[in-house]
Amino acid sequence: MKKYILIIFSIFLYIGIYAQKGNYQLKFNKNGEFKIAQFTDIHWSNKSPNCPKTVEVIKSVLQAEKPDIAILTGDIVTDAPAKEGWLAIAKIFADTKTPWAVTLGNHDAETGVSRKEIFDIIESLPYFIGEKGPEMTGCGNYVLPIQSSQNTKTAAALYCIDTNNKPPANKYGHYDWIHFDQIEWYRKTSDKLTAQNNNTPLPALAFFHIPVLEFNNVVGKETTIGNKEEGVASPEINSGMFCSMVEKKDVMGIFVGHDHDNDYIGIEQGIALAFGRTSGIDAYGDLERGSRIIMMYEGKNKFDTWIRTPKGTELMYYYPSGLSSIDEGAMEYLPAKNIKVKQQGVSYSYYEGTRFKSTDQIKSTKPIKTGILNNISIASAAAQDSMAFTFKTWIKIPERGVYRFYTYSDDGSTLFIDGKLVVDNDGSHSMRRRDGKIALEAGFHELEVLYFEDYMGEILEVGYSSRNIREDILPDNILFIAE
Repeated sequence: MKKYILIIFSIFLYIGIYAQKGNYQLKFNKNGEFKIAQFTDIHWSNKSPNCPKTVEVIKSVLQAEKPDIAILTGDIVTDAPAKEGWLAIAKIFADTKTPWAVTLGNHDAETGVSRKEIFDIIESLPYFIGEKGPEMTGCGNYVLPIQSSQNTKTAAALYCIDTNNKPPANKYGHYDWIHFDQIEWYRKTSDKLTAQNNNTPLPALAFFHIPVLEFNNVVGKETTIGNKEEGVASPEINSGMFCSMVEKKDVMGIFVGHDHDNDYIGIEQGIALAFGRTSGIDAYGDLERGSRIIMMYEGKNKFDTWIRTPKGTELMYYYPSGLSSIDEGAMEYLPAKNIKVKQQGVSYSYYEGTRFKSTDQIKSTKPIKTGILNNISIASAAAQDSMAFTFKTWIKIPERGVYRFYTYSDDGSTLFIDGKLVVDNDGSHSMRRRDGKIALEAGFHELEVLYFEDYMGEILEVGYSSRNIREDILPDNILFIAE
């Protein structure tokens, strides 16, 4: 063991001057890309014979992906002696010359050292670019700016937040939560970065160890892929971290660890919630060891993410659409239609006087008014109940790909593209969202939306997203009426 530590220190002395934190600036490359490798739940113990296998997994990922930074999301060194364990971890990234950062897990400070003492050990190590952060609950609350490929302007941000360990009393559950002073720090930091970016929220990602309660909400959604082989071991108390990120509109995704048999990703309220892939051989769980990779794109609120193991890649996922490579490979693409555009807009027919229970009933009803609108809207309805609309338009699809469409409606709605049912939100119901996806060639496609209001609460919203389009209401400038 002493010989091993001596070798580590010799390497650090050799590259220490070159590899100090101050010499590193995270930056988008000339293609406007920035790649992150998330390693989680390494569960390192210098006493374990499995250490070389864990090193092999991590180095395999680093060599294959060549990330711009590795972020370790907790439960990294989980056995004493802690210092020797952290030096062994650091050597992996020194060997590969990979900048690395850390958010601590619930087990990291159970090895005879405090959370602050851990950062005392690692803050000066080669290629480490994290920090203790300001005085607040926990340790290691900080933000890492990513510079533009063109200059030194901050173009994106990575938040690292400590999820702590145990709550102050057993009655509050098994795991602590992100506290109000940490949330206040995030909100102030986000506001500052937004102000510096012409009052536009800066594209950002967040990394911590223990998942927030909202991870339960994406289970079973159509936009969720990956493995869920155990429950979500989140705090039982929701302190509002996720709500703040929704309000600030900068964080595109939250990446955690903690649950070794989960690696799924889904979208909740416009934010991707993702588990990393467990990285340590000595951690419990049956998933093949590896890493979650995230590719950010400069100037865009989008990222791609996938799982990388020594065997290859899997579970490719695209934010903001919530689509995956599985969708791209399995779906049949509908060809575009040749049309002559007459004008921008949507043609509509309006119906009244029937207690509609499904959109099929609309087809056998005579409209009392027709016309043209700039977009799909029920604002012109004269009645609040027992009314219906049909909308027809040609939507101009900018590029070949899989597109996700949705309707929010009260009551029923259905959406068709080129005569194919894509969104089925039919029936009499309160406000509800339904989604559907379809593969489309670039060009014009016929879009039809049917809507009815039965009784109380009338609303209709129609939107879409794709691999390169953040979810939004259909914009006016892609909707046309043909000659």
